Amino acid sequence: MDETLERLGETIAGALAGSVVGYWVAHGELTITATARDIVKVATFLRDDERCQFKCIIDITAVDWPARERRFDVVYHFLSPTHNRRIRVKIEAGEETRVPSIIEVFPGADWFERETYDLYGVLFTGHPDMRRILTDYGFEGHPLRKDFPLTGFVEVRWDDEQKRVVYDQVRLAQEFRNFDFLSPWEGPGYVLPGDEKAKGS
Repeated sequence: MDETLERLGETIAGALAGSVVGYWVAHGELTITATARDIVKVATFLRDDERCQFKCIIDITAVDWPARERRFDVVYHFLSPTHNRRIRVKIEAGEETRVPSIIEVFPGADWFERETYDLYGVLFTGHPDMRRILTDYGFEGHPLRKDFPLTGFVEVRWDDEQKRVVYDQVRLAQEFRNFDFLSPWEGPGYVLPGDEKAKGS
């Protein structure tokens, strides 16, 4: 099986030289990396070429690497019912990168691209309805980014007096938004709240 996927990876990389920058097989799955600007060309080849026939789109999502210059891996999963195999395509994108929409090639990409925009902030050009799909109206930020606070920015509750939903700013008893990544064995270079008395003894 791995040999078949290796040959398929070579075939795709050879046919799309310049658009596909690499491939590898791990755990019985083929992954190719492509350039963001050519994702429509790559998706079209994967769908139409007789050796591929990846006719079904399974998912589009992203992975956030905040320390990297192009912080997102946009990840596409396709299925070939004809050959009974799957493929994963990865492209890198920055916060301002405009990723071409593949909705003309795979109409089923519609909601997947909207979800990736909503949760990660990846921008897709050429999409006919690029707006949030999972978060509420007026939501700030993108909740699956690694720098998004765990508590969010607002909390939603029903106000019985006003007979409507009310949005309140999140108030925390302690500041959890700025997490201290120091090892607990090293200890911070400042006095923790409640430890003032311990220093004096």
